[in-house]
Amino acid sequence: MTEEHRVPGENLVRKIKEIIREGNVRRISIRNEDGKELIEVPLSIGVVGTLMLPAWAAIGAIAALVTNCSIVVEREEREGEASSAPVPTNGEDGG
Repeated sequence: MTEEHRVPGENLVRKIKEIIREGNVRRISIRNEDGKELIEVPLSIGVVGTLMLPAWAAIGAIAALVTNCSIVVEREEREGEASSAPVPTNGEDGG
């Protein structure tokens, strides 16, 4: 499951921290106004701490350089959430 957030550069770091606190984030990528990917940061449980320091430095530098950007968030689906698999619409249950 992916989602996209558009934010001004000065709010970039704050928004990313907010997204990470929500949990179940697999990957974050930051894109400029033209849609070009500037950085992609894979995340996993336990990596958000010290191992993210170089990524935070890069994100801070990007925030200083861009006026507006998009944060594309790839989340892991939790049990019980709808999957992206097609759902039959003609009343068939697949069985």
